Amino acid sequence: MSVPNAIDTLTSGLASICRLPRGVTVSSERNPSSTTRIVKLFDIENSKECRLVREYITEYDLVVEKVIPAAKNSRAVLDKTYIDALPVGEQIPCLVVEFEDGRQETVSGEAPIVSFLEKTFGSETTSDESTQSSNDVVRYLQRAGYYAASVLRTGRGSLVSPAATASSRVKRPQIPLILYSYEGNQFCRLVREVLTELDIVYELRSAGKESPRRAELAQRTGGSTQCPYLVDPNNGKSMSESADIIQYLYDEYGLWSPPSELLQWASASIMSLAKPIFGALAPVQAGSTSLEEADYKASIEKATKEIEKETTMKGVPVVVYTYSLSPFSSETIQLLQRLNVEFEEISLGMEWIPGLLAPGGAEKRAALLEMTGQSSLPHIFIGGKPIGGLFNGRPGLVPLLEKDEFQKLVDEATRNLEFA
Repeated sequence: MSVPNAIDTLTSGLASICRLPRGVTVSSERNPSSTTRIVKLFDIENSKECRLVREYITEYDLVVEKVIPAAKNSRAVLDKTYIDALPVGEQIPCLVVEFEDGRQETVSGEAPIVSFLEKTFGSETTSDESTQSSNDVVRYLQRAGYYAASVLRTGRGSLVSPAATASSRVKRPQIPLILYSYEGNQFCRLVREVLTELDIVYELRSAGKESPRRAELAQRTGGSTQCPYLVDPNNGKSMSESADIIQYLYDEYGLWSPPSELLQWASASIMSLAKPIFGALAPVQAGSTSLEEADYKASIEKATKEIEKETTMKGVPVVVYTYSLSPFSSETIQLLQRLNVEFEEISLGMEWIPGLLAPGGAEKRAALLEMTGQSSLPHIFIGGKPIGGLFNGRPGLVPLLEKDEFQKLVDEATRNLEFA
C-alpha cells in the first residue's frame, strides 16, 4: 500500500482499458431530472461488483454524498457504533438513497443496485450490460475485462492500511473530502484506492466526459477540467495531480507513507535468500582471511566502539547505517524524513561490493554482524539499540510502525539521550 509508482500507473491504465468504454462518458440514456439523492455508497475500490456500480454512477453523472470505504477491516464493517457503519445484514456494494419526500431506502448487491439506478436515473430505453450487445464475443470480452481489471490492481484498494489502523492517533477528516472523478480514469483510480486504504469518507462528484459538472470543476480550478481534483474543506486545501493528492492524503490522514511494495517483496524473497551470503562475505571483506587473527579482532573491536559511540549521540535518537546506492537505504531515509524524527545517517559507502565500500565500512559491517547478527543495510538503531532494517530484523522499521511502537521507542530514546 505504498505511494503509487510507474507500475501502478501502468496497471491502472490497463484496468481502465479492460473496461472501455464503460465509466468514461456520460450516457445519453439518463434522466437528469430525477430528484433522488444518493446519500451513501458503501464501497470497496477493487471490488468488481462495486466497480460496475461506480461505472453506472459515472454514466448517469451522479453525486454520491458519502462514499464510505467498506473493506473488511474498515470502521464501517468492524465498528457497529460508527456513524457510517454498514447497515446490519446488508452486503457490499450497498446504496442508501433518499427520495424527494424524505423517505430513505437501502439497496445492496450489484444486480439490485444496477437495476435501481437504471430505473431511477436512466431513460426508458436504458438496458443493462448483459443486453447492450447481441454479439456473444463482445459480451464475453466484457465479462473477462470485469475480472481482469481487479486482477491488475491486486493488493490495492481492498484493505485499510496499517498507516490508518495502527493507532488511535490517526487523524480523521471531520467533513467529507470532495473528489471530482470518473470511474474510467486511471489516475482517479489511484486516488480512490488510497482513500479506501486510509479509510477516508468522501463525496464523489462524477465528472466524466460530457458531464455538465465539468463546468463546475473549471470554475473551481480557473479553467481546467482535469480529474482527479480533491477539495479538503477541513483544511481549505484544493489540488489536482494524483501524485500530489496521494502524498497529501498520507501526510494529513496517515501515520506514515508506506514504503515500496516491490522492495518489500524483494526483501522477503531475494534478500532473505542472500542473507547467508552477505553474512559469510562481511568478515572476509573486513580482513578475517587476510589479517592476523589478533589484528582482525582489534579492527572489529575498534569498529564496535565507534558504532556504540555513534548510536548513542546526545540528541540523536535514531541512527541509520546505509549504502548510498541501496534502494532499501534510500527508502528508509525517505520514510524517516516523512515521520519527522531526528536521525543521523552514516554511510558505509556506495554498496557492499568490493571497491564501493568506504574506508572502514567493511569493518563496521562485520562489527554490525557480530553485534546484531545482521550485516545487511540499512541498519537502524534507536537509542543505541538495533531494530533491524526497513522490513525485518529486530523487528524492523515497518513492523514497528504497524504495531505503533516506533514513536514510543523514539520518545524513550530521546528522553534517555538528553542526559547522555
